[in-house]
Amino acid sequence: MGSGIAQVTAQSGLYTILYELNEGVLEKAKASIDKSLTSLVDKGKITVKEKEKTIARIQFAHDIQTCLADIFIEAIIEKPEAKIALFNQLAELNHSECVFASNTSSLSIADFTDVTVSRDRCVGMHFFNPVPKMKLIELVRTPHTSDETVVTCREVARRMGKEVVIVNEAPGFITTRVNALIGNEAFNMLEAGIATPEDIDKALKLGLNHPMGPFELVDLVGLDVRLKILEYLHQTLGEKYRPNSLLRQYVEEGRLGRKTGRGVYDYSQQKTAENKT
Repeated sequence: MGSGIAQVTAQSGLYTILYELNEGVLEKAKASIDKSLTSLVDKGKITVKEKEKTIARIQFAHDIQTCLADIFIEAIIEKPEAKIALFNQLAELNHSECVFASNTSSLSIADFTDVTVSRDRCVGMHFFNPVPKMKLIELVRTPHTSDETVVTCREVARRMGKEVVIVNEAPGFITTRVNALIGNEAFNMLEAGIATPEDIDKALKLGLNHPMGPFELVDLVGLDVRLKILEYLHQTLGEKYRPNSLLRQYVEEGRLGRKTGRGVYDYSQQKTAENKT
């Protein structure tokens, strides 16, 4: 998510710092952005010169001391304490008017921003994967988020070519709450033997016009990520979000999706072919 956000930010003409503590992960992010932009060149959507200008606008940083900016978009692990620590570090380094946005897909923004920097400059900015292709941003305002902060983030989203919906602070916002229910019910049906993963995905794509089936999507996002989201929504919103036991079993078995080579579907042969290529 972080590399995708950095790419669209740089493509919009904004100078961008992509910060990642792990240098190996940072190199992977750089390669991912290069691959994504090359694909756009190959499809004729941007020129080689535009690709070069976009990459030139991105500073790849592993030292937080270099992270000086007007707007920060956090896309780290879904742990409030980690987000609090990061925002506090950045607040110490930067000017008093900078904006802090979180890309969390489910956590309450107020839960970790109320105890960090000035609450009026904190907001949720929920992007969707893959970021360069998906048009929506959920802009989540807490009771303390200022109108100026919302206007600033809406303008940044507009420059990125995104559409914005405004959401008042609530666990899961709009899309995560609905999508979590769909995905969890898909696992309930799979566990009950009602249909195969392929047919469940096909039914939702052709019958409900979803661009991806629920199992294709969870394999892309990560089964561990989906499980954490459901656990949080179950805790905050009640029994209807109780995670399916088969989903939990897959996570315990290490079947986390595309990133591990196997989730609901098996991608091991695909990974082998990519490595040979």
